[in-house]
Amino acid sequence: MPADRPCLLYLHGFNSSPSSQKARQLIELFAAQGWASQLQVPALHHHPRQAMAQLDAAISALGRPVLVGSSLGGYYATHLAERHGLKALLINPAVSPHRLFDGRLGPQCNLYSGERWTLTADHVQALAELEVPPPQDPLRYQVWLQTADETLDYRQAQAYYQRCALRIQAGGDHGFQGFAERLPALLAFAGFRLPAVTV
Repeated sequence: MPADRPCLLYLHGFNSSPSSQKARQLIELFAAQGWASQLQVPALHHHPRQAMAQLDAAISALGRPVLVGSSLGGYYATHLAERHGLKALLINPAVSPHRLFDGRLGPQCNLYSGERWTLTADHVQALAELEVPPPQDPLRYQVWLQTADETLDYRQAQAYYQRCALRIQAGGDHGFQGFAERLPALLAFAGFRLPAVTV
């Protein structure tokens, strides 16, 4: 990927996939703008170590992508942004997700692919290994939170990312309502320019 062309790597959340609503909205927008080669939306493996291997390969292929991570993907994106010095936009990101699975080990099913798998203590340990200190460079991050997230307490992310550019919206949900309307802001952060609209 040429260094002067912006590119984006989207990281979906737990038991999600490239078929999720936000991922599809990004894919459709990039296709419509002729930017398909500048976007990757991998179907991440359920095991964190294999997911990180996929993401490291995607970063190598794209060069220096801007990361967009939702939920667990936001946790992954934070680790990768800190390790590679990349920009990241996080949407209702998980904070310390390994602490959220107490008592929840066992059978799982991907909401989109139907894949069945088993969440084990090794998955949780692998997640814990990815934890990094709160980011200290606020210019490389935007964090979008909605206060009515039914899955994660937005206040945890608000505290963890307090030095970063926070965009906190009242209401909403874990899927982040109104994502499509916020795409111009995402593109601007990532360095893309939408064509001017003439009247």
